[in-house]
Amino acid sequence: MKVKKSHDDPSKYTITKDILWASPDGFDLTMDILTPKSGKEFYPVVVIFHGGAWLIRDKSIMDQMSKYLVTNSEYVVCNVNYRLLADNGNTITLNQIIEDVFGSILWIKENIINYKGDNTKLAVTGDSAGGHLSAMIVNMGTKLSSHGFTSTPLGFNPTYLPEGKTAEEVAEENGLEVQAGILSYGSYDLYATSLKGFEKMKNLFWLISGSLPRGIFGKSFNVVDNPEMYKAVSPSLNIPNSSELKLPPQLLTAGSKDKLVTPHSVKTYKKNLESLGHHAEYWEHQDRGHAFLDSNSNGFLGNKFEKNAPQALDVMIRFLNKVFYAHK
Repeated sequence: MKVKKSHDDPSKYTITKDILWASPDGFDLTMDILTPKSGKEFYPVVVIFHGGAWLIRDKSIMDQMSKYLVTNSEYVVCNVNYRLLADNGNTITLNQIIEDVFGSILWIKENIINYKGDNTKLAVTGDSAGGHLSAMIVNMGTKLSSHGFTSTPLGFNPTYLPEGKTAEEVAEENGLEVQAGILSYGSYDLYATSLKGFEKMKNLFWLISGSLPRGIFGKSFNVVDNPEMYKAVSPSLNIPNSSELKLPPQLLTAGSKDKLVTPHSVKTYKKNLESLGHHAEYWEHQDRGHAFLDSNSNGFLGNKFEKNAPQALDVMIRFLNKVFYAHK
């Protein structure tokens, strides 16, 4: 007889909420860290980045996912906030968001030992926009520059840097290296997405965020005149050859009925990874649409965590266990 798993058993973990890890331009960024209580000295770490089209939501939408993972597996879980395009009066740029998630990985590597995390065993994951951000870490963690997007070649200056180190020194050490990635229904080509009208009113996420549409790099830039900026934040256009940089094993997931990020687009990304010598697996959630990992219920999308997420999370746990525990 199959034993039903608990979605959340607080007796199995400790949680430290709203840890301040950076304050770029006075904007406080926080994360929650959940640690298993099974008695190990250290655990591999799973870092989660929420979705929301880079415009809406925060880490709370991943609360149930975080608790499910730490209840049913042996990983420290970090649930991370980053800035949104609509923040600071609708002035944040997409490269700044990427710099936030890059910075969070560097902070975690320096501090996760305090929460029983092993900083040599990190997996990044996220859904939708969070899948894109996770892919940026995996593909472009060496594309760092103290000048950020202010000069060419375009690079990223992480929001948080280890004391005494420059972005270039972190890149030289491959300081953003992670050991696994789980990318769920992510958007991997921001160049193509922007050409299709992401920066226009037809993208309802601007309305939902309470902001007027504008260029994701500011009002002075657009995808036609500044294509290099949009291509620089597109993981699918920046997959390194495995002979130059070997990427970690990745699991790509999609909902079979997802019309926002289609299974075809995710499988195409998988083929692109494999064509350049990288290992990627694919799993499709049957009869599910977009955002099947989100907490609580979403009437618009017809999602409910208890119905949609556990099966997908069990697949993710099996993948993580294969990466981090299979040798034992």
